[in-house]
This record gives sequence, structure tokens and C-alpha cells, in this order.
Amino acid sequence: MSKRVEVFIKNILPAHSHGAYTLVLQNTESKMQLPVLIGAVEAQAIAMEMEEMKPSRPLTHDLFTTVISEFNITIKEIVIERLEEGIYFSSILFEQNGQSHKLDSRTSDAIALAMKNKAPIFVMQNIMDEAAFIDDNDPDDKLSPGRVDSENEFNPPPSSLSTDNPFEEFELEDLEYMLQEAIADENYARAARIRDEISKRK
Repeated sequence: MSKRVEVFIKNILPAHSHGAYTLVLQNTESKMQLPVLIGAVEAQAIAMEMEEMKPSRPLTHDLFTTVISEFNITIKEIVIERLEEGIYFSSILFEQNGQSHKLDSRTSDAIALAMKNKAPIFVMQNIMDEAAFIDDNDPDDKLSPGRVDSENEFNPPPSSLSTDNPFEEFELEDLEYMLQEAIADENYARAARIRDEISKRK
């Protein structure tokens, strides 16, 4: 049986397919990176968790997390188990009342729930051998969350973005108010940029 390796989310990038995104998973012990194609809804849920942003109303994965908590269920880990014809197959391993259970899941949903429940993500080694790659041009091994732009598309990390900052002129108190307003309007692109400006000043 193939061994498995733990991975973390390296980045979320726009995919060539319209409305899709590439989730980049990286081995915690090497530079091996595994690209996973996911949908916009799942990408948003994962990115918001990476950015530590809370929506004004529960999104689908937030609701599911609340339900499993109410029923005393603990997600222990998720495992990407198979790769068939370009499609990843994953399982969610959870525990309820001392008993272990396993559910088949779309990989994007499994990862979103792992993020929201602080559960580890594993990939079978044979999948890494088949589909992972090493990015020799990436000197940074640390997690680098993506960003959301005004069209709800993800961009590379801030280092490659424009340095224009429309929020520099505002006072900290104004920024705090604007952040809450952006979250209430579910404008997470604006909220992420405001939050970054607030973080720079603290």
C-alpha cells in the first residue's frame, strides 16, 4: 500500500477553464506541489478561511461545519486517495461518539471542510509521484494565500500585485468601519485589501 504525505495549501490561482481555479497543495517536507482544479464556490470558501475572514451570513461549508459540531462530530483528517482520468477522489475521516467513520467526498469540499475544522490534509504518495511537480522558480516555501479581485477572481500573492493602495489615506477607525461594511456587503475582495492595510498598521 502506498504511503501518504501531508500537504498544506500553497496558493489559489485562476485556471484556464472559465470559472475554475487551481488549488496548489505542497508537501510539508519538500517542494513538491500538487495542482487541483476546483470550482469558484469552493475556492471562495478556502480563500476566506486562509484570509481569516468571516462572511456576514453562513456559506455552505460554514453551515455544514455548524451541523457537524451540533452532532458532536469531529473531522480528523481528509485524504486524497485516487487519481483517475484527471479526477481526484477523496475521503473525509471523522469521529462521532468514539466511533470512526469515513465518507466519500469531492476533493474541493473535503479541503474546504479541512480548512474550516483545522484538520490535516493528506495525499497518497503514488498520486504525488504521478501528478506533483517542483517549482524551481519559487524560493518561498511558506503558505501564500491568494487574493480576490473585484470580479471574484483570485490573483497571485501580494508581492506580484500593483502597489497602488487606495486605502492609505484613511484613518484606522475609518478602515475598521469600511471592513465591516465590505463584509456585510459580501464584497470579500475589498474586505481583503482593507484588512491587509489594517494589519500593516498594527
